[in-house]
Amino acid sequence: MRYLVWCTCASIATLSLGEQRSIPAAPATGSIERMATLAMGRAAHTTTALPSGDLLVAGGMGSRGGSLATTELIHVSAGTIGATASMSQSRASHTATALGDGRVVLAGGYNGEYLASVEVYDERLRRFQVMGRLNEGRSGHTATLLPNGRILIVGGVGRGWSFLSSAEVFDPASGRSENVGPMSVPRESHTATLLADGRVLVVGGHRDRREAMEVYASAELYDPASRRFQPTAHLTTARHKHDAVRLSDGRVLVLGGADRTDRRYFATTEIFNPVTGSFGRGPSMVSSRYKFQGTSVRLANGDVLVAAGARGAELLDRDSLTFHPVAGEFPAALFFATATPLSSGDVVIVGGYSTDNQSTKGVWRFRAP
Repeated sequence: MRYLVWCTCASIATLSLGEQRSIPAAPATGSIERMATLAMGRAAHTTTALPSGDLLVAGGMGSRGGSLATTELIHVSAGTIGATASMSQSRASHTATALGDGRVVLAGGYNGEYLASVEVYDERLRRFQVMGRLNEGRSGHTATLLPNGRILIVGGVGRGWSFLSSAEVFDPASGRSENVGPMSVPRESHTATLLADGRVLVVGGHRDRREAMEVYASAELYDPASRRFQPTAHLTTARHKHDAVRLSDGRVLVLGGADRTDRRYFATTEIFNPVTGSFGRGPSMVSSRYKFQGTSVRLANGDVLVAAGARGAELLDRDSLTFHPVAGEFPAALFFATATPLSSGDVVIVGGYSTDNQSTKGVWRFRAP
């Protein structure tokens, strides 16, 4: 469960979280501004765009600890927060996947137990319905919508705090899940990125805890045709609690993360080329950052916003492949926040917890340049 190990050791990091390096003058990079306040602080939650333009914020860990069943709606156009139905179960470190028909599938998570339950939110009905079950309860997994409309569920942590190499494909049409794979190793705090050809790149992560923890440099590719994982090239740097995003040219940018001590955070990036099956060195970020999975967003123009994991956001310029800071700051570095793109080109950043282990109620908007 990603949210159980809340590190407060940024002050003793080899490269302290948010430490900045000298950079050249930046082009216009947009700005971050506070836009609203949630009713409840949340981290390890999900935020999903709905057909109406509203955002569904679901579950997570609350300010007082414990997982939440409550949800909230962000009315983006008005900059206000509204209530909606609660989920059937409280859950944190779950996944939420938007389907092509506008429904949202929420799977797994943790609430004192590792959940196999799956439920769906339908905006037209404004309520949740039980949809089916995974074959294995899990939290800290990844969920990737495949081109055929099914959802690839990979890794995470399961019963007895076991680290999972298993994977399954959930079919929203039938509510059933089929086992695929497995991966070559158990993984949590990994990333899974859909490639242009329909394969899924799974990168890094870790298994076990404390002294027994192993952080991976390995990566593997899931092929929907064979329903199997195959090893591919290794990262230069083993990393977990990182992020990954597909670039407009089809390559995958792997960003940041930490080593096994969680005391050394990375500003480095690496780029996977699916044609050659190899990793190469990428540009360094302005800030070191970790615990920011899913908050790197490719914008419509090909630039990449890196929103969380540090006190400020930054923008990768698609042409020069250099990072530049975005104007405006969060009150603290945000961990396990969410970043959700809008049709306007802006991005909404929601929640997360800070170095004092407090889940925030904050909602911020990145305004694109």
